[in-house]
Amino acid sequence: MVYALRHSWILIFGFHSFATVVAAPPIVNLGYAQYQGMVVQDGVTNATHTQFLGLRYAAPPTGSYRFRAPAPPATTPGIQQANVQPPECFQGSVGNSPTTPFRVSQRNSARAVVPGPSEDCLFLNVHVPGNLGQKRNLPVVVWIHGGGYIEGSAPTDGGNDLVRESGENVVAVAIQYRLGLFGFLSGQKVKHGGSLNAGLLDQQFALKWVQQHIGQFGGDPNKVTIWGQSAGAGSVLQHVIANGGRTYPPLFRAAMTSSTFLPSQYRFNDRIPETAFNETVAQTNCASAADAMDCLRKVDVDTLQNANAAISLSAFFGTFVFVPVIDGTFITDRPTVLLKERRVNGQIVLSVTNAFEGTIFVDQTTADTVQVPNYVTRLFPKFTAQQAQAAAAHYAGLGSNIFQADAIIGESIFICPTYFLLRAFGGLGFKGELAVPPGTHGIDSEFYFTGGELPDAFPNLQFVNAFSESFQNFVISGNTNVKTDPTNITPLWKLWNGANEMLFNRTEAGAPDIRAITTSDALLKRCNFWESVGAATSQ
Repeated sequence: MVYALRHSWILIFGFHSFATVVAAPPIVNLGYAQYQGMVVQDGVTNATHTQFLGLRYAAPPTGSYRFRAPAPPATTPGIQQANVQPPECFQGSVGNSPTTPFRVSQRNSARAVVPGPSEDCLFLNVHVPGNLGQKRNLPVVVWIHGGGYIEGSAPTDGGNDLVRESGENVVAVAIQYRLGLFGFLSGQKVKHGGSLNAGLLDQQFALKWVQQHIGQFGGDPNKVTIWGQSAGAGSVLQHVIANGGRTYPPLFRAAMTSSTFLPSQYRFNDRIPETAFNETVAQTNCASAADAMDCLRKVDVDTLQNANAAISLSAFFGTFVFVPVIDGTFITDRPTVLLKERRVNGQIVLSVTNAFEGTIFVDQTTADTVQVPNYVTRLFPKFTAQQAQAAAAHYAGLGSNIFQADAIIGESIFICPTYFLLRAFGGLGFKGELAVPPGTHGIDSEFYFTGGELPDAFPNLQFVNAFSESFQNFVISGNTNVKTDPTNITPLWKLWNGANEMLFNRTEAGAPDIRAITTSDALLKRCNFWESVGAATSQ
C-alpha cells in the first residue's frame, strides 16, 4: 500500500494496482457527457471489475462559481475517457501551532505552501463487479474520504477493494469535494455572497448524482450506504443531521462511520469563523475591497492556496481551521443537539472507532510540560477556566498528563460523538472497536483498503476478512450478521443497546481476538460530560 504521511497522521491517497485490463472498454451516457471506462481483472481473486475514474459530477467551482454551491456540469460532446485518476482538490495542512490563534488576538505571518493539483476537482470514481450490465439493482456504497476537511482524495483502486470485500455484490463510488478554505470558508459575507459549507454541498450534489445515475452502473438508488473515515465519517454525520434530519427525497438508507470526526462546529458568523475569514482576505489583499467575495473570486488561485495552507498551519497542533459550520439551512443547529433530538436521516448506522484516536493529534514532544487544563482551553477556545478544570478532573488519574491530553481529544472529538450518533438511531445500529496495536487514528484504513496486501499492523487474513467484510455485509443487508463469506469468523454482532460493541483485536500470541465486549462505564460517563458542555465545545 502507498500511504501519504502528513504531520504525523495517515491519509490514504492511492494503492498499488492489482488489476489488469481484460476486455473492451464500456461506455455510459449520462446525458451531459458520455464516458468510456475500462474492464479490469482483480489481481487477488481474478474477478472482473468495471471501473470509471474521473467522472465529472459538477461544474468546475472556479471563477464566478468559486465559494458557491455546486452547479450541474455543462454538456460535453464526444466520448470522454474515464481511465485515469482525477486531479485532487487543493490540499491544506493540519494545525502545527503550540497555541490557538483563536483564543487571543494575534496574527501568524508564516507562509507555507502545500500545492494542490487543481481547483477543478469535483469528480468521482465508480467501481462495478463484473462487466457493465451484468448485474442489476446492487447495493451501493459511497465512500467520502477523510483528511480533516483539508486533505485527501478519492482512492484510485480502493473501490475495487470494497467490491472484492463484498463478494462482488456492491457498486462502490468514491467522491471528491472542495477542501480547506475553498470548501469551508465561512462568515457573514460568505452567507450573503456565496454558499456556506460548500464542501458539504459538493458531497450532497454527488449523492444526488448517485440517485440519478447509479442505475446505469447496476446500482440501486434505494440501497445506498454512505461511509467515510475521519473527516469522511464526520461528513457522514453531517448528512445524517442535514436539513434537521428531513432530507427529501432520501439520499441514502444507511450510514457508516469510521472514527466519527466532530470538531468544534461554530455558527457561520461566530467570532472564530469571522477571524478565519478576515485572515483570508488579509492574506489575499482583499481586506479593503468594496466587495470582499468578488475580490476573492478574482484572486489568483495560487495566492488563495498560499493563504489556505498558511492559515491552516497556524491552528493549534492537531486541529483544523476550515471545517463545517452551522449555516442555519443545511445544518440547522449544533450536531449534538440534533442528535439528542434524534433528528436523523437514514434508517440504521454502523460505527467503528480505534482504541487510541487522539494520540497523533497531540504534540508528543510536550509530554514533560503539558498541563491538562491549559491543553483543554487551547483545544476548545470558548471554555472558561472552570470548565477546563472540570474536564481535567474527569481525566485525572488515567495516566500521565500527555496520556490524558491524548484521551481528551480522542474522546471528545472522535469516540464520544460516535456514541451520540448511535444514541440518535435509537438502538438501530452496530458499534465496533479496532484495538489492534497501536490502535491509533487511521490504522483501520489498512484493513479495508488493502490493495491485495496484508496490513503490517496484523497480517492475518482471517482477521482482515472478518473486519473488512463486516462493512460490506452491512451495505448489502443492513445487518453485519448476514455474511456473504461463510468463513467469516466474526461472532454474532448484536444491535447496540447502549453499552455493547464488537472488539477487533489480536492476542499476544498473534491470533485474532474478535468478541463482544461491554463499553467502559467510565468512558460513557466522560462522554456524558462532553455532551453536557456541547455549547462550550461548539459541538
